[in-house]
Amino acid sequence: MSIKKEVEKNMIAFESSDDKVLTAHFKFPPDFLGFQGHFPLEKVLPGVCQIQCVSSMIERFIGKPVLLKEIVSAKFFAPVLPSEEIICVCRGLNDSYEDFVVKASVSKNGKTVAELKLKGGIGLREK
Repeated sequence: MSIKKEVEKNMIAFESSDDKVLTAHFKFPPDFLGFQGHFPLEKVLPGVCQIQCVSSMIERFIGKPVLLKEIVSAKFFAPVLPSEEIICVCRGLNDSYEDFVVKASVSKNGKTVAELKLKGGIGLREK
């Protein structure tokens, strides 16, 4: 199974507002694929998985595959450990999903663990 599918499987709640603020909750069990090999003695959720959380939220909202074009910025402030619930909030989607820049934050227990700025769009992926 791919990281993308595993991340989507661990989305436990999703909501969107009229102004296109997306919010999703994720909880990754200790046997989550993303934890394998990443600090084996103390499992930590990789940053790439947090970025995939944001992509998965956008895909769920627009109903089409998203192609990440650029990680404009990514700041990670604290680790996410197995079984900790994280909340991802994404802002900045425009009406044309073909090209967008979004800002996202990841938090746990009311504290920010990551801030992301991502550039992407919808489009066909090569098979």
